[in-house]
Amino acid sequence: MESPKRLQNVFVVAERPAELHDFYQSALGLQLKFRDGDRWIQYGMGNAGVALACPEEAMPATSGVVMVFEVDDFAATAERVAAAGGEVLGTRDMGSHGAVLSLRDPEGNVVQLFKRQGTPTP
Repeated sequence: MESPKRLQNVFVVAERPAELHDFYQSALGLQLKFRDGDRWIQYGMGNAGVALACPEEAMPATSGVVMVFEVDDFAATAERVAAAGGEVLGTRDMGSHGAVLSLRDPEGNVVQLFKRQGTPTP
């Protein structure tokens, strides 16, 4: 069996997709690719899709997901996250791999930001 070639899509089941869209756009700078009202809001992320989905668009009893985005600078991102209503949870040093900054969006979903080794830390 072959391994998957790439990440195709990651989505968050959101109770208030329009509000979360404002958060992800202002805090992380995600660029809108497609929007079906407040049912499905998708962002372009290279070869992967990242989206916000209302509960009706997801399978029953589906909730939350952890998305990991690569960034160059934690400090500037952390300030934008707090200003947009999110919560910074902390940083984990992963040695030669880099570091991860964990945060919560306004609905309480955990999101992680990954920074490769060699880029500045806060």
